[in-house]
Amino acid sequence: TEIDWKAYMEEVEGFANGTLDYTQLKGDTGPLVYPAGFVYIFLGLYYATGRGANIRLAQYLFAGLYLLNLLLVFRIYCRTNKVPPYVFFFMCCASYRIHSIFVLRLFNDPVAMAILFLAINLFLEDRWSWGCLLFSLAVSVKMNILLFAPGLLFLLLQRFGLLRCIPKLCICALLQVVLGLPFLLVNPLGYLTRSFDLGRQFQFKWTVNWRFLPEEVFQSRAFHTVLLLAHLAGLGLFALHRWHRSKESSILALLKDPAERKHPSPPLTANNILWEAPQITFVLFSSNFLGVCCSRSLHYQFYVWYFHTLPYLLWCTPTAKLAHMPKVLLLGVIELCWNTYPSTVCSSLSLHMCHGLILLQLWYGTAPLPAPHTPPPSRKPPALSKKAQ
Repeated sequence: TEIDWKAYMEEVEGFANGTLDYTQLKGDTGPLVYPAGFVYIFLGLYYATGRGANIRLAQYLFAGLYLLNLLLVFRIYCRTNKVPPYVFFFMCCASYRIHSIFVLRLFNDPVAMAILFLAINLFLEDRWSWGCLLFSLAVSVKMNILLFAPGLLFLLLQRFGLLRCIPKLCICALLQVVLGLPFLLVNPLGYLTRSFDLGRQFQFKWTVNWRFLPEEVFQSRAFHTVLLLAHLAGLGLFALHRWHRSKESSILALLKDPAERKHPSPPLTANNILWEAPQITFVLFSSNFLGVCCSRSLHYQFYVWYFHTLPYLLWCTPTAKLAHMPKVLLLGVIELCWNTYPSTVCSSLSLHMCHGLILLQLWYGTAPLPAPHTPPPSRKPPALSKKAQ
């Protein structure tokens, strides 16, 4: 169970010994393929655990990370006030796979997600600069955080407009440069191609979501292109018709300063921040979920990418009393799919069906309400009251 932990320790050990050429950092499972933030964080764990030898201590540290992650997630759910309390039991106790990812396998995915949830908490507090800094730090641990980036860009444009959004984006970019600087100075191309390799091929034997496809289709570039186009189309549709709620202005109005828009935003108050919390959470979580649905491959540790967002995605829409049980059942089926090892045709198809049902609910459940119908004015003049006569 400690295969990945040992590989991580071997990868950062090279950096500890003075190796700054990113192409020379590798472990038993292959070369280092994560950005520089991963190296610094796991280098700290390397020294804290006696050069990676004290795995039990590492598990205690990851157990603490798990509790911190839950606290950050619960705080988000408390601010949005959408999910019934009993659902948190399933989030805490009903996922063997999540407990394994955190405490048994010691993957870097939970580290990235914990930092991401901290960033979202800062966004909900209207601390966008600090939130962008933490968001970029999460990206530097693992690139899957970029699945939240389209939603974050939309929120920044909505909140600040184009010109005032640029400094926030510069914060994200500057942190990546600062963290990667030691490696960029030695071998910039090697660092960029290894840590931000968007074209990396995945092994078919580990896929959870595409097991029902022939391996040659799974590995084909045409299939990857179709998934990318589907992802971009989904983001475009959600941005135009679900994230952008105003029917009285074009989405291009987001490029303007909020004060110059046709319907300027009201002054920011504590009540407005509370009102915006569900919108911020919905945009970020749905942006990530669209990316997960269109992912070229999902491995078992990738479950943590969206596990803690699923309750919100299921309950953010109006829910009748009788609809609660099917949603709980949907969570159970998804959990069963992720606990089927190795994945099967049935488990991968079931996972896609569950994802499809969630997408349909998000699309139809968050549709803007139609404008109230007002009857046309009568041509016949209204009768005067006796008092008026």
